[in-house]
Amino acid sequence: MTHFPARAVLFDLDGTLLDTIGDLAEAANRMLSELGRPQRPLEEIHSFVGKGLPNLVYRCLAENASATEADVDAAIPVFRRHYIAVNGDTTRIYPGIVETLETLRARRLKLAVVTNKAGDFTLPLLERMDIARYFQAVVSGDTLPVKKPDPAMLIHACELLGVSPREAVMIGDSANDALAARAAGMPVLLVSYGYSEGMPVDTIECDGLLSDALQALDHIIPA
Repeated sequence: MTHFPARAVLFDLDGTLLDTIGDLAEAANRMLSELGRPQRPLEEIHSFVGKGLPNLVYRCLAENASATEADVDAAIPVFRRHYIAVNGDTTRIYPGIVETLETLRARRLKLAVVTNKAGDFTLPLLERMDIARYFQAVVSGDTLPVKKPDPAMLIHACELLGVSPREAVMIGDSANDALAARAAGMPVLLVSYGYSEGMPVDTIECDGLLSDALQALDHIIPA
C-alpha cells in the first residue's frame, strides 16, 4: 500500500463528503417544471454533477434537447432559487466521513473543502450537516475565476492552509479532482461511491481508489 506523508488533506464536496444528489435533482426538476421543460430522472442528473452550477443547468436544458445561451443564463437564477429552498433537505454524510475527519484532525493535519459548488450553497450546507468545524479553509466554485479541473483552486486552498501543494493530498470522486491534483503536483485518492459525471471511476488515473472513506487513513500519514 502506498503511503503519502502530508500536512493537509483537501476534500471535494458533492459525491465525496456528502451525497447531495437528491437535493440537486429536486431543484433541477423544479427549475425544469417552471420553465415548461420535461423532468429528468435522478440517474441522469447524477451524471451531470461535477463541473459546477452553470454546467449542471446547461446539461439539464440541453442534453438530448436544445437550449440557447440565453436560455441557460435565464435558467441559472431559477435553479439557484429552488436549490436554496431545498439545500440539505435530503443530503446525507457518506459512511465513514465523520470518523475520517476526526482522525485526520487528531493527527493534526489541516483540512479544506475544494468544490465547484458555489459558496452560497457550500457554506450553509457544511453548517447544516455539522461538518464545517473540521475545515480550516473552504474554496468554492466562485472563490476564483476558474473551477476544477483547473489546479488554481487546490493551490489556493494550500495557500490558505499555509502548506505547499506537495504537502497535501486531494480526495475526490471525479476526473475533475484527479486532473486538478495532478496539475497541482499532489497525490489524489478517488472514492468509488461518488458521482464521477457518469465515468467509471476506475478508468481515471489516480493514486488509489477508496471504497470507503476510512481507507484514506491507511494511505495518509502526517508529514
